[in-house]
Amino acid sequence: MKLKHLAPSAAILAAGALTLSACGGTSATGEEASGGDSDLQGTLTGIGASSQKAAMDAWTADFASENSGVTVNYSPDGSGAGREQFLAGNAQFAGSDAHLDDDEAKQGKEACGADGAYEFPVYISPIAVTFNVKGVDELNLSPSTIAKIFKGEISKWNDKAIKADNPDAKLPDTKITAVHRADDSGTTENFAEYLKATAEKDWVAEVSGDFPKDFGGEAAQGTDGVVQTVSDTDGAIGYADASAVGSLSKAKVKVGDEYVELSADAASKVVDASEKVKGRGEGDLAFDLARDTTESGAYPIVLVSYHVVCSSYKDQETVDMVKAWEKFVVSEEGQKSAADSAGSAPLSDDLRSQIETVIDSIKVEG
Repeated sequence: MKLKHLAPSAAILAAGALTLSACGGTSATGEEASGGDSDLQGTLTGIGASSQKAAMDAWTADFASENSGVTVNYSPDGSGAGREQFLAGNAQFAGSDAHLDDDEAKQGKEACGADGAYEFPVYISPIAVTFNVKGVDELNLSPSTIAKIFKGEISKWNDKAIKADNPDAKLPDTKITAVHRADDSGTTENFAEYLKATAEKDWVAEVSGDFPKDFGGEAAQGTDGVVQTVSDTDGAIGYADASAVGSLSKAKVKVGDEYVELSADAASKVVDASEKVKGRGEGDLAFDLARDTTESGAYPIVLVSYHVVCSSYKDQETVDMVKAWEKFVVSEEGQKSAADSAGSAPLSDDLRSQIETVIDSIKVEG
């Protein structure tokens, strides 16, 4: 089914959807926005990754300031929901913390025409292993220890494995509450990919956006739910996009022989060392991330969040809006806005150039 002029889906109408109408004035970065392309008119609907929420707040505000006739609606219902709704024709773009799998790529040809869906990175961010343990402000964790904690094999904070990673720390005899996502989540998929690549003997589950039910722990809805549960629970540990964890403590992760603190620069080192997914079309800029890198200073628990768009749309007005929107998101201005608001790592100039070429190729169907 080709994407047509869309009525808002139930997800968009739900409370919590991000809706910003273009009205001019001050941008999300606090600067006066210049006048934009007043010829653009209409509404864009997006559904997807909650990890992009802080960045989307900034992007939609800044884009609205520069394009007075456009409204961008984005509902952060999760990556799985975003891909599903996009492929069903209920959104003009999706946000996803995982690239399309092979079956979804095939579905993209039904939704978007012969050239299928295009996907490209828009947001690069470390995933924090965040914790709340009374009396513990700093924590080092190896991949094996992280895997065993989230499998439920390590249940107390003074376990010998955690002590081995933190020989000088005073660790309490507190029960560990391992908090994971309840929903189909790209953040979970990225976290699981990291553990599968670096602690395969301990993380025996298949990689999926759904957290393994057999591993127990406490489930929370969305990024905000994980962060809130960790904040409210002494002894809790969880994983969430770094932009969302606020003042919660964040563990350093063992890479090679060192424990690396998360940062935007450390996350970008992993992307620079990664290769594109093989066998995809020219419009598909999906990456196989180098999770098992041993490069000094690299932080390998990272998500690359994508926007998924159609290679063609029914009318020129939609094509023009999608092109303008996505070009703003990946522009230096858009990436700086996201970095200031969410602490993400800006796209490299080379990757931006590749993405702009893909965006330029979006056309009217037929």
